[in-house]
Amino acid sequence: MNNPFEGKHGPLLIAEIGGNHEGDFEYAKKLTQLAIDTDVDYVKFQIYTGDSLVSSIESPTRNKHFKRFELSKDQHRHLAQMVLNSGIKYTSSVWDIDSMSWIDEFISLYKIGSGDLTAYPVLKKTAQRGKPIIISTGLSSENEVLETIKYIQQVNQVYSNKAMLAVLQCTSMYPINPEDANLNVITRLKEVTDLTIGYSDHTEGSKALQYAAAMGAEVLEFHFTDNREGKEFRDHKVSLTPEEVKSLITELKLINSYKGNEIKKPVQIELDNGHELSFRRAVYPSRDIKSGEVLTNNNLTVLRPNHGIDARNYDQLLGMKSKIDLKKHQKLTWDLIE
Repeated sequence: MNNPFEGKHGPLLIAEIGGNHEGDFEYAKKLTQLAIDTDVDYVKFQIYTGDSLVSSIESPTRNKHFKRFELSKDQHRHLAQMVLNSGIKYTSSVWDIDSMSWIDEFISLYKIGSGDLTAYPVLKKTAQRGKPIIISTGLSSENEVLETIKYIQQVNQVYSNKAMLAVLQCTSMYPINPEDANLNVITRLKEVTDLTIGYSDHTEGSKALQYAAAMGAEVLEFHFTDNREGKEFRDHKVSLTPEEVKSLITELKLINSYKGNEIKKPVQIELDNGHELSFRRAVYPSRDIKSGEVLTNNNLTVLRPNHGIDARNYDQLLGMKSKIDLKKHQKLTWDLIE
């Protein structure tokens, strides 16, 4: 099967509009078009209602916050169609699981946000859909991440395939300091999960995303906005602007070029310039040697270029004799030795 986590520019790029529209549908459409124009792989939203996400009794302020940011079913479907019509892919964190019934047709992969890593009913409903899933891991311990992966795989064994499940290192704060990004977790997750591993960013700027890509992140998620000036909602501060996304894509292409091929072998430019000979050493007489003289550490050396007998055969020559008179620094060949 094709890997849905392969991006056009290297890592899969997800521009997270999320709640940056702040409930304004016209602004949401503007952000969507701007994200489309950056040529990312996915444009992402969050689907929820205040009452399906936050207790109105236990957290009334947060409940009102999310109610203010709600978009309607028709508005979400309009945005999804807008993305798909452009040739870009659409996804969402569907925090209201009843909404899956009317948004699923637009979604080719699902995103589980950090807050839902332990929301097993949400995980179950999502995994039952059988589409690729991306999980962010903010707030969690390694053991919690592994428990969630195991649970999802128990619900649907298709998620044992790394082309079906991706796990993103993430720190759930807005913004975070560089030392809180903990990009080394990317390497650790690769070791312990054998799944697709990526990074969801909450730092300011794009440096962490670039470094994550260099460290092997296969999925990069970042918040997206038109600009950060005069914005009060926290997510704008950690969001990239259109020009910053385009610069990021340029850097990712360069990083990908630098990473090159994982198979270690001489590259053609080295061979074309003869460096496998001119940079490497062979065995040479360190002084004039008489015919019949025994070859020792006192009359042999290793020098560039690697003409004649390779330096790796130095020890093999010790104790052998010269068949003829040899001059200092002349090329040695096996027919001259006995």
